[in-house]
Amino acid sequence: MYIDKIILENFRNYEKQQINFNKNINIIYGNNAQGKTNLIESIFLCAYGKSFRAKKETELIKFSKENASIEVFYDKTDRKGKIKAEIKDKKTFFYNGIKQNKISDIVGKINVVIFTPDDIDIIKSGPGKRRKFLDMMISSLKPNYIHLLNTYNKILEQRNNYLKQIKFENKNISMLDIWDEQLAEYSFKIYEYRKYFIEKISEKIESIHNLIAKCGKEDIKIKYISNSKDQKSFLENLKKTQSIDINRGYTSTGIHRDDFIIYINSKPISIFGSQGQQRTAILTLKLCELNIVKEEIGESPILLLDDYMSELDEKRRKSFLENIKGNQVIITCTDKIELKNESSIFYVENGICEIDKQN
Repeated sequence: MYIDKIILENFRNYEKQQINFNKNINIIYGNNAQGKTNLIESIFLCAYGKSFRAKKETELIKFSKENASIEVFYDKTDRKGKIKAEIKDKKTFFYNGIKQNKISDIVGKINVVIFTPDDIDIIKSGPGKRRKFLDMMISSLKPNYIHLLNTYNKILEQRNNYLKQIKFENKNISMLDIWDEQLAEYSFKIYEYRKYFIEKISEKIESIHNLIAKCGKEDIKIKYISNSKDQKSFLENLKKTQSIDINRGYTSTGIHRDDFIIYINSKPISIFGSQGQQRTAILTLKLCELNIVKEEIGESPILLLDDYMSELDEKRRKSFLENIKGNQVIITCTDKIELKNESSIFYVENGICEIDKQN
């Protein structure tokens, strides 16, 4: 699949802009704070229904304007489509002109894999970042997963509220069974999805890593950590931690605590890996995602590289480019990158993106 064009109005620092993309590689360069990442963000927002950096809708609207809009026109092998986002005090999405009732209704229409310098946090930060990576990948491929995750989180919130009521209002402790049964049911369903995709990553991670690292000396593995492997054991864990949960006022066990660990030569890379090994591992993880998405939807997703090429040395950059052939790629960078592949080059300055006439 590929994006044919995007139209922005009052989005971030863009007033009115249309950009027609190449089906292959698109290089968007310019100085910092000129609007390069805003273009990546607009596509991501229409793919996932949310920004990967903004916390409030007002951040997305051009200063002094009341609303903004994004239109993304895309082609798949069997159909064309358009996602439109209207942004005011909240976001409203339209698919081929029809208003969508839920954000989840547009997720998976446009399949993208994004690379940013902050991706290293997937390895270096806490388990929340790793769960987010996994959940976003699964959500874009399995629409029912979003419903399961949202339902689980609502039940979890209700249970946590009742834990506080038990502690401060002496509510009946036996009522926890209602939420425990529901949490156990949804935990197991979510676990099954996550386990399936971790196994898919596990099948690919070693071969992809060897292509990038080109060393053959490193043994890389990924392991999923969860206590929600079946409903019975999860219910038992909830009973065991009941007094702790009441005292703390929150649920200390469940899929909201799951994690995965990447090992290099049997050692956790987050602790023992060098910076170079960690960067190679995150590149491997993202390329695994790329391959899995391609397998699941039957065509190549769009690659969004936000200032990512600068993170790679020449060897990794070359290996990376060899592994993304056949995908539409949209790259942002401060310095113009000259590639042998068929590509379009755009220059961005002060919220205006134009074809580089010097190319």
